Amino acid sequence: MTTIPFTEFRRKASGLLSRVEQGEVFLVMRHGRPIAEIGPVTPSEGRIPAWKKPGVRLVSKGARLAAAIIQERAHERVL
Repeated sequence: MTTIPFTEFRRKASGLLSRVEQGEVFLVMRHGRPIAEIGPVTPSEGRIPAWKKPGVRLVSKGARLAAAIIQERAHERVL
């Protein structure tokens, strides 16, 4: 892993990103502190993106969830 100051990364971003495409990893530093690690994307074959996964189903015993939420909101004083 190569350490590089932020100002140098900003000036040479295009060339550095070309090196990232070839597999190199950079640790970007600002004021002596690490702020980013830039490396090639790892293949995610077979993984489903979070936005494609089914949502969580909320269940409330005894009453439908929507009715429970509406009832709760009726008791609140919301502007």
